[in-house]
Amino acid sequence: MIDLLLTGGTIVDGTGQPAFGGWIAVRSDRIDGIGRPEEPAPEALRTIDATGFVVAPGFIDVHNHSDLSPLLLPHMPSTLRMGVTSVVVGNCGSSPWPLAAWDEAVGLAYGSPGELARPTWAGWRDYVDAIDQARPAVNIATLVGHGSVRQEVLGLERRPPTAAELDRMRGIVRDAIADGAVGLSTGLIYVPGMFSATDELVAVACAAADAGGLYASHVRGEGRDLFDAVGEAIEIGERASLPVHVSHLKCESSRAWGRADELLSVIHGASDATADQYPYEAWNSSLASLLPPWAPLGELAAIAASDHTRLRAAVEQGEPGFQSSVDGVGWDHVVLVAASREQWRGRDVAAVADDLGVAPFDAFVRLLEADPETSCIGHAMQEADVRTILRDPEVFVASDASATAPTGPGGDLPVHPRDYGTFPRALAIARDEGLLPLESMIRKMTSLPAERFGLRDRGRLTAGGFADIVVFDPSTVRDEATYEAPHAFSTGFHTIVVNGSVAWQPGISEIGRFGNALRSGS
Repeated sequence: MIDLLLTGGTIVDGTGQPAFGGWIAVRSDRIDGIGRPEEPAPEALRTIDATGFVVAPGFIDVHNHSDLSPLLLPHMPSTLRMGVTSVVVGNCGSSPWPLAAWDEAVGLAYGSPGELARPTWAGWRDYVDAIDQARPAVNIATLVGHGSVRQEVLGLERRPPTAAELDRMRGIVRDAIADGAVGLSTGLIYVPGMFSATDELVAVACAAADAGGLYASHVRGEGRDLFDAVGEAIEIGERASLPVHVSHLKCESSRAWGRADELLSVIHGASDATADQYPYEAWNSSLASLLPPWAPLGELAAIAASDHTRLRAAVEQGEPGFQSSVDGVGWDHVVLVAASREQWRGRDVAAVADDLGVAPFDAFVRLLEADPETSCIGHAMQEADVRTILRDPEVFVASDASATAPTGPGGDLPVHPRDYGTFPRALAIARDEGLLPLESMIRKMTSLPAERFGLRDRGRLTAGGFADIVVFDPSTVRDEATYEAPHAFSTGFHTIVVNGSVAWQPGISEIGRFGNALRSGS
């Protein structure tokens, strides 16, 4: 007798092949068999009638920032309840190991560095083991962050590493991948990644290649410098001989609007490059990410006083080697998410400037001086470009989110709606606007990311594969979270299974925690 049987549903197996009716039998954490309606189903301890619903592989979110969620919010409700059963964390150059950037990681994720004490991990393996011990609701694979590695070795110094320092960085990356990380990530608009030249990144990426990992990058610019930045990522992959993955592909600001088709041609024309996208017209980041490399937060007040004109020009217009996030967007499109004053949350920087009676740039400086962890949402993309990228059958869907909940850690923050709605939003847009067949959209969310990031036996519904399964209504599934009210769970889901166990159904009293740490090569 098997443990779980799903009957009557329309099976979309994740490969892109046409849907078919049938049943799925689950034994322990694996799919025991799949049969057509006319084939006799085995007896089961528990049967779920999926008639009228689609049965698909659990969605895989390869750009997620829930690095610490297993330790703080292991139920991960916003993630699981949008159909995600596996995530890849350690993105944008930031990972919890090495520990040099621990406090910043906790603060940026949950607004309070004191929420979680600094651990005593001696290496990457300890971090992965801590995930397993926490037993999160979803499976978690990890990247090692170049920025975290650089900070461990160089601190926040704005210089190239010495030969000895570079060797140490390479060793940390190599060891992390040997201990379970699936690759290396960079965040080249963030400190300290922005201090790194291409040659340094190639050298560190070579270590990742030697260990069998890939290279995932938040590139150096997504507006004026978009094509040069994507070109740099592709160059790094080619020189280091490893696969390249461009994070959250977008055309940001009027400097890049209307060029989505051209951008996709660059990705597809590379020898070994892929990309992911969240289907929203706004990004979410730290307000400090708008600063140029030569103006670190710790020196902001002094620089703003002594070199005000240059700093304002760099932030608002950019300069060689640094792309402004305000240029082509405007301060009135940069909305505060977390700020030192409650009344400023949800307001744009231009409006705060009016309140203070100063220019928007000066309000920006004051906001950072009052709270260096101020975060913001930038409404910088156009829906036409978002749709063009979403329509591409080879670009993955990914959230760029952190797991959160309406209450608890992070629950008081007006987060980006992508934290709750990315995957159902993509499904709803594809359905309502006829962008892609359902089978193609599911493939973008399942087998494609699983193959790229080496998540073996996941992303497909096949006998012997892990039983990560999502059951949803294709006619009603949709996101409910908005910018104004982001803490809203999506609708249309019937059952979510993680590693063979039912983790969530409507009305369930508590989310089941059946996730594992996913180690490279396992």
